Amino acid sequence: MLTRDDYLYYTDRALAGMVQIVTDLGDERANTQAYPGANTPYALLHHCLAVIDAWVGGFVSGRVVERDRDAEFTARGLVDDLAARAEIVGDRMRRDVADASPDAPLRREPPAAFLGPARKLTQGAALQHVFEELAQHHGQMETLRDVLVLMPAPVR
Repeated sequence: MLTRDDYLYYTDRALAGMVQIVTDLGDERANTQAYPGANTPYALLHHCLAVIDAWVGGFVSGRVVERDRDAEFTARGLVDDLAARAEIVGDRMRRDVADASPDAPLRREPPAAFLGPARKLTQGAALQHVFEELAQHHGQMETLRDVLVLMPAPVR
């Protein structure tokens, strides 16, 4: 069975990889769409931080969390600010995972409008969903980064 340390190794790795991508891209490119309709790397990391806040902080740990999921995908801002927020959210996630009871029910139930697994979840299953989101969006960001670095730098 997966230990908490194993879980955090992989979630930290995905989160750190996303932070590195937006940091390497810088403010301009991290906030640029690689192609029409694509999410920006900045927005994807912003979304992943909201996923952690909602699923780990809210549903596993029981805190009240306000979330505007649609707005997450249009978020823009400074990479340094987002990286600092990622450090805070990651630290809080590590504390919350240490306190989680994997076989226990969620402390708060996701609203029906949330796009999560379509089944009743334990705290452990909700944590697995967070890893699922981090892993898929990290891979998506790697692909977006590969396209963005090939694009000409914006002219000022």
